Amino acid sequence: MSENLPQNLRYSKDHEWARLEGDDTVVIGITEHAAEQLGDIVGVEFPEVGDTLEKGAVFGEVESVKAVSELYAPVSGEVVAVNEALEDAPERVNEDTYDGGWMIKIRVSDRAELDALLDAAAYAALLAD
Repeated sequence: MSENLPQNLRYSKDHEWARLEGDDTVVIGITEHAAEQLGDIVGVEFPEVGDTLEKGAVFGEVESVKAVSELYAPVSGEVVAVNEALEDAPERVNEDTYDGGWMIKIRVSDRAELDALLDAAAYAALLAD
């Protein structure tokens, strides 16, 4: 199991991570654990900039050599950016999960949703179960 859990991120039980950037922008990706479980990622599908997402709703898909997995929004808000670099190089999710492998940025509508996500210790405990 991966031990790389950055302390500055929040985590969902669906294995997405979220990082606050500035006052109201949340950067979202999948965890290293999820990327390892999926294997080599060969494709991604994201929402459009301007789309509004609800917490827990599907916002896209990750296609790996093993399976296609849905992505779930850890917070509600408006999509303000998508990582277009992943369209040509989806393997960046495997190689640089917490930095270059980010997926979307959301202008969060309720900061309490971010605070309600798991911290690194709680996510590590979830993985240990």
